[in-house]
Amino acid sequence: MPPSFVFTEVPVIRGMAGKTVSASRYSESPDRATGQSQTPDGFALAAATLRADRPRNPRLKRIAAGLRGRDIARAEDALREYLLRHSDDAEGMFLMAQTEARRGRPRKAVSLLDGCLERAPTFPLARFTLAKLLVRLHRYSAALGEVERLLASDPRNPLFRQLRASILGAVGEDDESLAIWQGLAEEFPGRAELWIRCGDGLRALGRQPESLAAYRRAIACRPSYGLAWWSLANMKTVHFDEADIHFMRAQLDGAGPDAEDRANLRFALAKAYEDHEDYGKAFEQYAKGNAARRLQMDFDWDEMAAELSLQKALFTPEFLESRRGAGCTARDPIFVLGRPRAGSTLVEQILSSHSAVEGTAELPYIADLAFGFVERGSVGGNSGYPGILAAIDPIELAAMGEGYIGRAAIHRKLGRPHFIDKAPANYHHVGLIALILPNAKIVDARRNPAACCFSMFKHNYVETNLRQNELGRVWRDYAELMAHFDRVLPGRIHRVIYEKLISDPRDEIRRLLDFLELPFEESCLSFHQTKRTVRTPSSEQVRRPLSAEAVDHWRHFEPWLKPLLNSLGSALERYPDVPEELR
Repeated sequence: MPPSFVFTEVPVIRGMAGKTVSASRYSESPDRATGQSQTPDGFALAAATLRADRPRNPRLKRIAAGLRGRDIARAEDALREYLLRHSDDAEGMFLMAQTEARRGRPRKAVSLLDGCLERAPTFPLARFTLAKLLVRLHRYSAALGEVERLLASDPRNPLFRQLRASILGAVGEDDESLAIWQGLAEEFPGRAELWIRCGDGLRALGRQPESLAAYRRAIACRPSYGLAWWSLANMKTVHFDEADIHFMRAQLDGAGPDAEDRANLRFALAKAYEDHEDYGKAFEQYAKGNAARRLQMDFDWDEMAAELSLQKALFTPEFLESRRGAGCTARDPIFVLGRPRAGSTLVEQILSSHSAVEGTAELPYIADLAFGFVERGSVGGNSGYPGILAAIDPIELAAMGEGYIGRAAIHRKLGRPHFIDKAPANYHHVGLIALILPNAKIVDARRNPAACCFSMFKHNYVETNLRQNELGRVWRDYAELMAHFDRVLPGRIHRVIYEKLISDPRDEIRRLLDFLELPFEESCLSFHQTKRTVRTPSSEQVRRPLSAEAVDHWRHFEPWLKPLLNSLGSALERYPDVPEELR
């Protein structure tokens, strides 16, 4: 029986627009007679209330309607003309900020919203929009401040509480974040997505049975909810039974799931078949799920190849020597990078078990710097990334490194001298890291390329799923780029080979700690006993002792992997060495 939403009055408070409004609390309970909702959904009502507040100006209302219609260009022209005459109009600035954000210019949008709120500080929709954009820009402290201001006037607003929970989770305040998600789920038990967020929070904290129950609760709310099924599959330790397989097949055969649900269901069903050692059926579903995801991607092979060439051309021994002494001198960061599914979470867990090292998260700040260079345009005749780095003043390089350390501070909770940034894609930015943080340590986690690439192929990454041959080519490019930096930055990068770590953990961990200039600690060998938040797909594996079961698991699927194996070529044949043509 579907839930209904019951409106309950609580004491009045002063609204942001200076009006007295009801602080409303929504709880869900089924209507015994009809099973139907008797009041609006609390989230929908909160959104409608925000939208209804502004704009008030009749002309801007017409422009806003145009921006939501088909002739957006004409509406934007009308908005620009309006702002030429009314440059201080807060509502006009808000609409222009929305336009800039929609066009992929969030920094300009934030600047406009700052101006808007200077003129109209009691404009909740503008402040809420600003908070969301600040999250998008990974400016978490500022975003949290804006949300706190919103909640001060409307403490029960589910949209504001949800955003606060997301921000707290992003900065490692996991217990507080989970408490908010659980509170929302209890108030709105019919919203499947809230149970997913509870499940994710519980899983990150290692509370697996409770996490599983939350995901199952999401499925009870919406049986065709593909994300709930994939969340279960992604726990790795969950093994689906025949009833689960039959149920997922029935959902896929029905009309209920949309395209997103179908893609998620296919990955989950593939994992179920894999659990039952039906590798042919498993591969069929992985291939269909991966193909659906690939259609959502804008992957430009030529652009990636061009970036590889630019990196090799710019970062020469002579260029790096000319920047010696520049950058921030901090020794705090340890960058663990490489291709996804190569063991970086395992390396992070081992190092986080050392008394001098704190694991934080896959921090976005190095990528933010690189993207900022793209937005910046040209400096001294150099443009784009990484070319623009040739024209950056050494003083600015130091400021960038200091800015990175400052932004990472919100994620550091334990006061340890070193912290880990475990964003795998930072391998694209080794040269930038070397310029702005010359004393930072860099660890490259590497795994058999067939195992690594196939693990990516069967993983539901949503925005980075590639075809088999593309995965192989990207792996070769990664190996070539890292070989280049091995040559121009000798001794700066330590490579952890997954298979060696599995077969000889004590010696490999000693070598790793020696590189980091840290003493050996036995706790690094018993890493699976370390209590910490782990948000990656490997969260269950790193809470168990080392095992060799995953080393050759990919071979069960070898009959269907010819495109991948052919595209890897010599990189697979020569592994763990790098073939001569990539050096």
